[in-house]
Amino acid sequence: MKWKTLSTEYIANHQYFTARKDVCEIPDGRIVPAYFVVELPVSVCAMAITEAGEVILVNQYRHPVGEILTEIPGGFVDTGEDPDKAIARELLEETGYEFSSINYVGKVAGNPGLLTGYTHLYLARGGKKIASQSLDANEQIDLILLPVEKVRTMLQQNEFVQALHVSCFLYAFQLLDSLKQ
Repeated sequence: MKWKTLSTEYIANHQYFTARKDVCEIPDGRIVPAYFVVELPVSVCAMAITEAGEVILVNQYRHPVGEILTEIPGGFVDTGEDPDKAIARELLEETGYEFSSINYVGKVAGNPGLLTGYTHLYLARGGKKIASQSLDANEQIDLILLPVEKVRTMLQQNEFVQALHVSCFLYAFQLLDSLKQ
């Protein structure tokens, strides 16, 4: 049963997120006086494999956790942009690679109890280096190329902590394995 939103107050507005406080009525009539929601744009990420059969990973500092994390390429979908186009753009910007095949493998919600915005997940194959990275002003991304089976082992050993990327790996490996059969 859906909740009824009685009022909304925006408490932060930024290009990457907004935060709001909703007052809601739940189906049994009780009032929730303060339900906080962070609105995020739709995002995309991909397990990207080069023509040589290597997965492109990215190392970047993540300030909220204070660590350099090993992740997969991805980013926000621009307003009005199709997620399929956004992933091709993000892959080219972050890695300099263009891919002969990009398959949609699913979507996930990062934390639907607090965050809006889905992340669309992809498997990109046949990557060929055609350009240098074209990073945003606040991005510092180092590329790592590793064999597919090494990445699978890293996933099994819990070496990736970005939950949305772990989901992408799981669905992408599932598709990759089905293509081998």
